[in-house]
Amino acid sequence: MATPTPLRLMAVLAHPDDESLGLGGTLARSFAEGVETFLVTATLGERGRFHGERDGPGHPGPEALGRLREGELRAAAAVLGVRELSLLGYRDQELDRAEPAEAISLIAHHIRRVRPQVVVTFPPDGAYGHPDHIAISQFATAATVRAADAASPVGDGPDDLRPHAVSKLYYMAWPASTWAAYQQAFKTLISRVDGVERQAVPWPDWAITTMIDTRAHWPTVWRAVSCHETQVAVYAQLQELAPEHHEALWGQQAFYRAFSTVNGGRRREEDLFDGLRG
Repeated sequence: MATPTPLRLMAVLAHPDDESLGLGGTLARSFAEGVETFLVTATLGERGRFHGERDGPGHPGPEALGRLREGELRAAAAVLGVRELSLLGYRDQELDRAEPAEAISLIAHHIRRVRPQVVVTFPPDGAYGHPDHIAISQFATAATVRAADAASPVGDGPDDLRPHAVSKLYYMAWPASTWAAYQQAFKTLISRVDGVERQAVPWPDWAITTMIDTRAHWPTVWRAVSCHETQVAVYAQLQELAPEHHEALWGQQAFYRAFSTVNGGRRREEDLFDGLRG
């Protein structure tokens, strides 16, 4: 009797803390349900803030901050039950300038190696226009295509892996209610690019294909968020939230099903593995 293929979820994200703030409930729930979860993170967030400072005298510098944030990322991934973390090694805030063929090949190699049925990444607008988020969305989407193409080698030489077709690709999506709760409790997310201010644009409810109930896992999500200690000043308001507000913030996660080879239609899913479970 053949051994059942394990369910595997791969998240392809840009920075440390994307996995906790953006996807923590889904990763925690997946682990609790026996799904094997894998995380690919493109940068170490080394050009971010350090306890609220962007470049003040207390800032350790980009390289040291990157090492600190890598440790925080590994701790958060462990809390969320991530089986394996892979780092792509790109520079923070420079992902949109990465060589596309190289980045796509790197991600496709991880897809072929891990062989997930489901891949999750940022939406095409990067949630609030962040260039790194937009870039990883484009790279991850292209990588799912390349990983399935037998005519497209990825990796190096004779150790290249056989093709693998992902069954479902999802983009993280945030309805107006979630953005309102998030920004009231956290901060208004703004990305200024080429002198233009970009802000979050909520997804309309009708466009959301999948809504995951993660209420049982909000304490795990908060523990994972708290692992990112260098960012604590940014998260200060979250520390003051009552449990019921944490549940409201982390209690559901919404997605857009970009493609699926196993299901479709207007019915809203409650499971990323809808159509894949035995």
